[in-house]
Amino acid sequence: MTKPLRIGIAGLGTVGAGVVKILAARAAHLSAATGRAIEIVAVSARDSNKDRGIDLTGVRFERDALALATADDIDVVAEMIGGSEGVARDLVEAALKAGKHVVTANKALLAHHGANLARLAEAKGVALNYEAAVAGGIPIVKTMREALAANEIRSIHGILNGTCNYILTEMETTGRDFGDVLKDAQALGYAEADPSFDVGGIDAAHKLAILTSLAFGTEVDFGAVQIEGIEKISATDISFAREFGYKIRLLAIAEKLDSGIVQRVHPALVPEGTPLAAVSGVYNAVAVDADRVGHMVLEGRGAGEGPTASAVISDIVDIARGLILAPFIVPADRLKKLVQAPVDTHKKAFYLRVRAVDRAGSMAAITQALAQASVSIERIVQRGDRQDGSGRLPVVFVTHATDEGTMARARAHLAEHEDVAGTPLVLRIEDGELR
Repeated sequence: MTKPLRIGIAGLGTVGAGVVKILAARAAHLSAATGRAIEIVAVSARDSNKDRGIDLTGVRFERDALALATADDIDVVAEMIGGSEGVARDLVEAALKAGKHVVTANKALLAHHGANLARLAEAKGVALNYEAAVAGGIPIVKTMREALAANEIRSIHGILNGTCNYILTEMETTGRDFGDVLKDAQALGYAEADPSFDVGGIDAAHKLAILTSLAFGTEVDFGAVQIEGIEKISATDISFAREFGYKIRLLAIAEKLDSGIVQRVHPALVPEGTPLAAVSGVYNAVAVDADRVGHMVLEGRGAGEGPTASAVISDIVDIARGLILAPFIVPADRLKKLVQAPVDTHKKAFYLRVRAVDRAGSMAAITQALAQASVSIERIVQRGDRQDGSGRLPVVFVTHATDEGTMARARAHLAEHEDVAGTPLVLRIEDGELR
């Protein structure tokens, strides 16, 4: 291939501008590596006059991003707009229908429309590449699509949101509560003004839905992901977890069970000394358990200009080399419907924190209520010096392995109990799979 690969970029935010910088800085190397020049011929953004610190001399500016999909001088559309609907979806669909390759960092788009977009790409024989959509600079999509092709995947455990990981590790280090650390994260640019997609687990769930499809050959099914965020984690929980030998992390987990597939995003206690417990700050990590290679962990920067733009360039390089793969490994018409494993059959040990009314007999009554709910207790910790000033005492129970349904019913019962203030916090303990 001697003709240049011609790129149109939609969106010149942090990632889009980073792509322009890398293509300029590494032009000679990329040309030598692929056997052809890679050229940006057109871009589209909201403001054509904004100074983004990049040189766009000789590059055409399109006010309408959809023009990139039909331009005769564009081979690859790089979509950096974001969002599951609107311009981003219209552009990607139009580009694929026009027979153009697409590279995207848009996890929400793929989580909601991945299978349909894959069908469009395969019908036209073009690439739909999305390394940058999951875990930033960590090459987990390439690893799943290529390096682990000989393996049957058993499970994935990931730390997929840098904002949450930063908040939780700062809470560990400083002893401060969630709200205070969130404000710092916003000031540093690690969290958005509206952080709900991050701290509520939605962002991690988008990424997990994509990884589940790659791992198990199923259609992307975001609606089947159980999602819990980190908003209710307190400094007290971080402290208790440390006493027990754990750290709290927001985990994204996909597991293949006999009864179906589990997809869940939630904060969990992770044993100290394990790879995922060691992941701190804004870093991401993905642990894969496969039948041939066993356990493996990939860790790195999960967001930001450099890592994410690097992943975009990786996808462009594959196209320049002529490597066109089915987007989700299995051709789209052979992707299976995801069968969701019944929640009640999934067993874990749990961390249960209640705010007990400080009066005689309350502990005995709470313990009895748990026994009546068929929850077996391994450990109870009560600290009278940890009162929050309301006359309520934080009491923590660590349970033996209990199914999710039983634990949910016990939590609901305790929320109505006269000796308990408010709704108890329940966290899963992810133990054996991570060691």
